[in-house]
Amino acid sequence: MAAEAQPLLGRGRGSGQARSGASSSQKLCIDQAVVFIEDAIKYRSIYHRMDAGSLWLYRWYYSNLCQRVLGITIVLILALAFVEFPSSFTRTSDVRYRSQPWQPPCGVTETIEALCMLIFLADLSVKGYLVGQAQLQQNLWLLAYFAVLLVSVVDWTVSLSLACEESVRVRRVLRPFFLLQNSSMMKKTLKCIRWSLPEMASVGLLLTIHLCLFTIIGMLLFTIGMSMITQLDEAQNKERLAYFENLPESLTSLLVLLTTANNPDVMIPAYTKNRVYAFYFIIFTLIGSLFLMNLLTAIIYNQFRGYLMKSLQTSLFRRRLGARAAYEVLASTAGLAGATPEWAEVGVNPEDFLRVLEKTQLCKIDKQAIMQKVLSYEGRPILPDEFQKLFDVVDKGVMKEHPPKPQYESPFLQSAQFLISHRCFDYLGSLIALGNLLSICVFLVLDSNLLPGQRNDFVLGILNYVFILYYLLEMLLKVFALGLRGYLYHCGNVFDGLLTIVLLVLEISTLAVYRFPRSGWVPKQYVPLSLWDMTRLVNTLIVFRFLRIIPYMKPMAMIASTVLALIQNLRAFGGILVVAYYVFAIIGINLFRGVILPPGNSSLVAENSSAPCGSFEQLDYWSINFDDFAAAVITLWNVMVVNNWQVFLDAYRRYSGPWSILYFVLWWLVSSVIWTNLFLALLLENFLHRWDPQNHGHLLAGSQQNTYQMSVELMFRDILEEPKEEELMEKLYKHPHLKLCR
Repeated sequence: MAAEAQPLLGRGRGSGQARSGASSSQKLCIDQAVVFIEDAIKYRSIYHRMDAGSLWLYRWYYSNLCQRVLGITIVLILALAFVEFPSSFTRTSDVRYRSQPWQPPCGVTETIEALCMLIFLADLSVKGYLVGQAQLQQNLWLLAYFAVLLVSVVDWTVSLSLACEESVRVRRVLRPFFLLQNSSMMKKTLKCIRWSLPEMASVGLLLTIHLCLFTIIGMLLFTIGMSMITQLDEAQNKERLAYFENLPESLTSLLVLLTTANNPDVMIPAYTKNRVYAFYFIIFTLIGSLFLMNLLTAIIYNQFRGYLMKSLQTSLFRRRLGARAAYEVLASTAGLAGATPEWAEVGVNPEDFLRVLEKTQLCKIDKQAIMQKVLSYEGRPILPDEFQKLFDVVDKGVMKEHPPKPQYESPFLQSAQFLISHRCFDYLGSLIALGNLLSICVFLVLDSNLLPGQRNDFVLGILNYVFILYYLLEMLLKVFALGLRGYLYHCGNVFDGLLTIVLLVLEISTLAVYRFPRSGWVPKQYVPLSLWDMTRLVNTLIVFRFLRIIPYMKPMAMIASTVLALIQNLRAFGGILVVAYYVFAIIGINLFRGVILPPGNSSLVAENSSAPCGSFEQLDYWSINFDDFAAAVITLWNVMVVNNWQVFLDAYRRYSGPWSILYFVLWWLVSSVIWTNLFLALLLENFLHRWDPQNHGHLLAGSQQNTYQMSVELMFRDILEEPKEEELMEKLYKHPHLKLCR
């Protein structure tokens, strides 16, 4: 039997193996099953080395400690952009008032960067060894990982040789790659974007034709046609000079109008002269903004959903393949352990599986949920289909069991415990919180026209003490009724408790500094935000207590659960946005650092000149620049929102040249068009799935006591195709480091 099970192992042991060899083979099979199960749960590829030493290295690499070190390293190397030249360590980014920032000496950030790259090199080396040379040559991400590290090391060496005085650091643009390659979901999202680009390009072509056509029409209306008039009307001339003076100006004006940022400003001069001109701008907006842009949203949603389905189908196949590999390995251990030959043909011994499950790196809750399903089989062998479905519970994120309430013998204490645990007690707390919030609002309205020294805060001070005492009493009563563990089980109670403690500390500090409130009491302000103001500010957070009523309102519970699930599944999309911000911010620093000069130092802006209304200078946008990384991020955020983004286009065109418009338009396409529509696609899919008639009743029924949170994979599980057994076995037979005996 040992000889029959031997082909399952990554390394042969020979037919004359002793009983101790069979025992070591059984241990190796158990370790292989553990790794396969962990691969299945984490949607990892099983194509890696399977010998004992490699399995130990593999599990060590994917341990929580190693992965956290790798994650911290990625965050650290990305955060260097705030510290290294140009440093963001200034109080303001306004070019008129900004002081000279502290710059780290040459070699400080470079040393940290070198340590990070050493960790990345070790990460690449371990990954390359584990997958093997054949798989390494086919893995484009690992090859790109090596190329990025090589370029970074060369650029780092050049930087040190030039004493950190180089003008451009190529490796700064490449840093977000380390974040991308460490997230499988971000890779899938990026792949979806790449495969959706042809369809997006087709709509982009229609938008380009639309812009060019209306640009020509606009120039005919407001430029060429007007040249035939001997005396130009002032309104028409203003329209021509401001928005349609030449072809680049016309294209830019209509591109901004496509985002409705300069509406109705661009229309007013011509509309003032003749109301018929309004039809030109209305038709342009209807076709471009309402039709083509929404068509782009629909195409991105459709394509993204299709390619996301393919990515999730691949993830499901990886899980089923890993689970099937674990099943085959565990089935072989029956022969190694001396069981009947029929056992391995029937299924997996539950005791063997439970022993493997104990060694896997899973959270305690998931292990307990899987164990409960295994124990429900009552000792009979686990069949292949049953074995596959054991791991679906991991996606559901089973919640912890509610801690038991304290047991009291006194009838009075039991009655008090019942009343405090009742839902009406929460309603009473929400009603008191509403009164607290209303009192704050009333006094804010009454004191809105008074200076701080003219207000009488005596009544509000007394009310604050009353409310704080109630919150403290409520917290103590709930701890009495639910127990400390039961009280801390609910996130709402934890929030209320922390808020109560903070308010209590602030009130005690206020009492110590200002004494007890009295008639005509006005707290003195020793700092920009006094203790009294801090107390009132923190008191407004009491409004979040009303979130606890959401589970009792079914439509609101549906929306809240959708939003929570969206936030949990937003890491990949957030990561893509972080990468985009980082790359564009670094490019923006290299292109536009120092081009925005304060008044008096620039030939474009005289110190005492009156800037045109609505211009960069007149709006005091001097803090919107690319002089450091933090300022660049804020500038990109303002362009992403597209409100008044024509001001930035005009300013940087005047300060740095007309080519700068290409940078901002490209950022608008990446952030406002592509990423925002991808986010909208995920949002729509999440809502449509949860509001599906088949799931609607089930979700509403469980809204008060949700038993799980849905992941992206589980959200689409009902429309994914289960892989066939023949496909799984074919892939297993092709495993380069594992040989199956059946």
